Amino acid sequence: MTGRPPLRISVVVPAWDEEDRLPRCLASLAAQTRLPDEVVVVDNASGDGTARVAAAAGARVVHEAQRGIWPAAAAGYDAATGDVIARVDADTVLPPGWLARVEALLADDPGCAAVTGPGRFRLGAVGGLGSALVHLLYMRAYFVLAGLALGGPPVFGSACAVRAAAWRTARHEVHREADVHDDLDLSFHLPPGSVRYDAGLAVSISARPLRSPRGLGRRVARGWRSVVLHWPEQAPWRAPGRRAAWWRGQAAPSAPPR
Repeated sequence: MTGRPPLRISVVVPAWDEEDRLPRCLASLAAQTRLPDEVVVVDNASGDGTARVAAAAGARVVHEAQRGIWPAAAAGYDAATGDVIARVDADTVLPPGWLARVEALLADDPGCAAVTGPGRFRLGAVGGLGSALVHLLYMRAYFVLAGLALGGPPVFGSACAVRAAAWRTARHEVHREADVHDDLDLSFHLPPGSVRYDAGLAVSISARPLRSPRGLGRRVARGWRSVVLHWPEQAPWRAPGRRAAWWRGQAAPSAPPR
C-alpha cells in the first residue's frame, strides 16, 4: 500500500429494534486495529432505543422510515462519505483486524469492487460437529449456490465492503422495492468477477436465522426470487461478462468457504 493515499472507510449498520444487540457490534468496531473513519447506524423506524444507543456510542444516526433491509441499507450507503462502504448487521461481532484486512485487500487490488467473508453462528451449547454442520448447510450453501447463480462469489451482507464508486453505479439498478435479499441483489449489480471472497474476513453472527423453520423458509424463498428476478438478463450463460468471469475461474467453487 506504499505510495497510495489511505482509503476512508465508512461502516454501515442497518438496525431495527436492535438496542440489545447493537452495543456489542459497536464495541467490536471501536476495538478495531484500524478504526473506521465513520460508523453510520440506520435506524429503520425502530420502536426501542436503537438510535439512542447508536448516538451514545458515537455513531452517526440516519433515520429511514420505510421498513425493510434494502431501504435501510441503501440509506446508509447513500449517507456514507468514505471511499469504501463496509456493511455489517447489528448482530455482527467483528474480530479486531477485520477493517485492516478489508483495507489491505482493496488497496492491493484496484480492480476489486468488493470483498466479503462468511459468518460464524454463535450457537451456544452446540458442539463443534454441530456447528460445522450448520455452517455447511447454511453458509457454505449460500456461497456455493449463489456463486453458481452469479458466475462468481456473492457478497454476504453481515460481512462485506464495497467501493463507494461501485455503489454509486449500482444504486440506480438495485431492486429496493422488491422482496429480495439485498446482498444477493447487490451482487448481481457489481461488475462480473469483481467480488473477492476471503475466509479471513469471517465474523461472528447470531443464530437468529436458524430459530424458526418458517423464517428460514422465507429466507430461502427470498433468495430464489432474487435469482429468478435477475436470470432473464444476467444468468452466467446469458451475460457475456459473467460468462467470461466463469471461464477465468472466478466462480464461487474456486474459493470455497472454510
